[in-house]
Amino acid sequence: MSLLRITEIFHSLQGESNTVGIPTVFIRLTGCPLRCVYCDTAYAFTGGKKIEIAEIIAQSEQYGTRYITVTGGEPLAQSACLELMTKLLDKGYFVSLETSGAIDISAVDPRVVKVMDIKTPGSGESGKNLYQNIDYLDTKDQIKFVIGNDEDYAWSKAALTEYELAGRCEILFSPVMGQQNPAELAEKILQDRLPVRFQIQLHKLLWDDAQGK
Repeated sequence: MSLLRITEIFHSLQGESNTVGIPTVFIRLTGCPLRCVYCDTAYAFTGGKKIEIAEIIAQSEQYGTRYITVTGGEPLAQSACLELMTKLLDKGYFVSLETSGAIDISAVDPRVVKVMDIKTPGSGESGKNLYQNIDYLDTKDQIKFVIGNDEDYAWSKAALTEYELAGRCEILFSPVMGQQNPAELAEKILQDRLPVRFQIQLHKLLWDDAQGK
């Protein structure tokens, strides 16, 4: 019997990534080894409830969408997350994983769409990046840079070149809400002709809410 500590399971519009706007079930796992200064889900660091994988899947099925995002916290901090994602995939769901990039992703089912952060200096956790994870990404996956200031932008732009990321997968540049002016970040991307997707968190625009509910 495999159990996972779950903070919440809810149905909303995808607020980020290249499936933004699509009705999605979010399975939010509890716990995270990082403490990014801009984190908007600190409530998921502790608490939660232990739930069997079969029950997690049953709760997800009630919403009638084939899109499921496994998020956190940091989902991979719980090893049974790997089993959950594979079982969801075997049932025909489109499964995406939101991960910090600080935990090895090599064992993640290759069918999962991985949305992996590379932490910028402004996060306070850039020293935790596991750059070897890049080797396990392919064209269906995405790398996200959360940008809070000019230093983060310059650092992210340099990382694009150093790790040849544009040829690996889709790249997302996302402003820290309330800190980085979105329009200014968009103008920089256009001016520098970066091969990235600008994204802004849809759920915060619609509901001014971190969860998107």
